[in-house]
Amino acid sequence: MLATIAIGEQYLQPFMKYAYHTWEMYCHRHDLGLILFDEDLISPDHPKWKKANWQKYLIPSVITESGLSVNNICHLDTDILISPLAPNIFINYEPTKIGIVSLRTGLPLEHQQLCRMLAFSRNRFYSSEYPLDSALFISLSDLYATIGAAEQPNEACSGVFVFCLDSHRKLFTDFYHEFDSTVWSPTSGGDQTHFNHLVQSKGLEQWFDYKYQAQWTYEMAWKYPFLYSEHRDNPEVIRACIEASLFSNYFLHFAGSWYESEMWEQIKVFDTPESLSMFQDFAEYLKTPVYGKPLGAIKPNEIS
Repeated sequence: MLATIAIGEQYLQPFMKYAYHTWEMYCHRHDLGLILFDEDLISPDHPKWKKANWQKYLIPSVITESGLSVNNICHLDTDILISPLAPNIFINYEPTKIGIVSLRTGLPLEHQQLCRMLAFSRNRFYSSEYPLDSALFISLSDLYATIGAAEQPNEACSGVFVFCLDSHRKLFTDFYHEFDSTVWSPTSGGDQTHFNHLVQSKGLEQWFDYKYQAQWTYEMAWKYPFLYSEHRDNPEVIRACIEASLFSNYFLHFAGSWYESEMWEQIKVFDTPESLSMFQDFAEYLKTPVYGKPLGAIKPNEIS
């Protein structure tokens, strides 16, 4: 089952308009359920209530109490688009573990190089006041020190993680209730660094391929730098680049608060049968065996 939280129209409306149809296709293709929570899972008056993105750790308890028969759940943030070619994320999942995707290793380019591309482009094309040296480059030891925790070997983005209801319900419930609204983190009271420490310090991590949470900020800085400048306001070019990224990645996450992260709300991918045809045809082609039999020299002017 996929699960997400979209509390408030500012999250629910864009999700339903721009992302939901890609999730729906994915669930139909792999026979998966989908559950969306659009109201608080805990009262705002509760002493442990805090920033809404923490409430994803209450999902296992809420589902258990509902009586739904569910084993494994993949939580996704609402600002994620899913490729028509994406395989079932649960196929190789180990239910004693928590499946996560690294922000630092297994990337298409070295992490520091991607961050330099990102910082340079923002500074050059968005604002000369954007710093060329910032927390983008924070070391793992300094990252975990910000929350007073021991350094862990890696960092995952908490926008995608897979867990088992039976194995991790109590763990996540206790984790949520460990902190109140005064919790501090590098993400302005968000959960990500604390979540990383929880999972890795207990040896629960199962690392999934980058393709299951490709970061649009990385993809754009690496592959589509022209979107920072001359094509920044060109929806057709933006659509083509996002769909091209989804051709080589499974889940595409528009995390962040800068202009790049708003691009998924400016266009609708796969909104016509024609826009899906390349993905559908390629999926069929992947089922066809190839043998590498030489056919002689083939030149462009000899084929129609």
